[in-house]
Amino acid sequence: MELIRIVLKFLLLSAIAIISLIFTLPPCLAFRFLTFIRRLMFSENVAGKVVLVTGAGSGIGEQISYEYARRRARLGLVDIREDCLKPVIEKARYLGSPDVIGIGADVSKVQDCERLVNAAISHFGTMDHLVNNAGIARTGPFEEVENISELTSVMDVNFWGAVYGTHFAIPHLRKSKGRIIVIASVSGWYPFPGLSIYSASKAALIGFYEALRSETGGNISITIVTPGFINSKMTQNRSSLMKVQRSTPTVLFY
Repeated sequence: MELIRIVLKFLLLSAIAIISLIFTLPPCLAFRFLTFIRRLMFSENVAGKVVLVTGAGSGIGEQISYEYARRRARLGLVDIREDCLKPVIEKARYLGSPDVIGIGADVSKVQDCERLVNAAISHFGTMDHLVNNAGIARTGPFEEVENISELTSVMDVNFWGAVYGTHFAIPHLRKSKGRIIVIASVSGWYPFPGLSIYSASKAALIGFYEALRSETGGNISITIVTPGFINSKMTQNRSSLMKVQRSTPTVLFY
């Protein structure tokens, strides 16, 4: 019993030390530290695996696609702007992906999400990773919104777009014991002025996938990514996003 107490005390102190280190490091170093831990503990050989990435035409989705390509994954790249996928597909092939297809789809529509999953399965025969990345932003003080109905598009794309695709992909991911990667945002955890609807959509994502993780029973891994400020087309000319997220690190929840 004494040995057990010593071991538990050591583990507790180690955990406290790691957490303390994260919070005392500058944001950039904290991010690198967390990235190192992720790679150390959750490395996976994705060569030959089938990965479906939404919002792959630019920004985070584009860069994620290239990282998978470098690791020789087979890719199904999805974007509402199908013409934007052509250069991404070409570069993904150049970087090493043995098989890449592009799928034009609007993830805010149930029928499109069903179609994009079916297209991937029809071509590849299986699915190992689903990366729910597609997103849009509407910024500014809530009380200054003139047409409130326009805000529904943020939830339709950011939240429902991920939920719809997940619904149709789950049977295939369960067979492959695959993984769902969700690109949420730090604004889903912290209240930032000017980002009320955007924050709500990201908080909904986090809550949904935390609950879904408990439902899947470990047969499907779920990774929730909450980035800080990322310089992309979506954040260009959006000062409220730039001000509140520029200094925040990215955190991953497995």
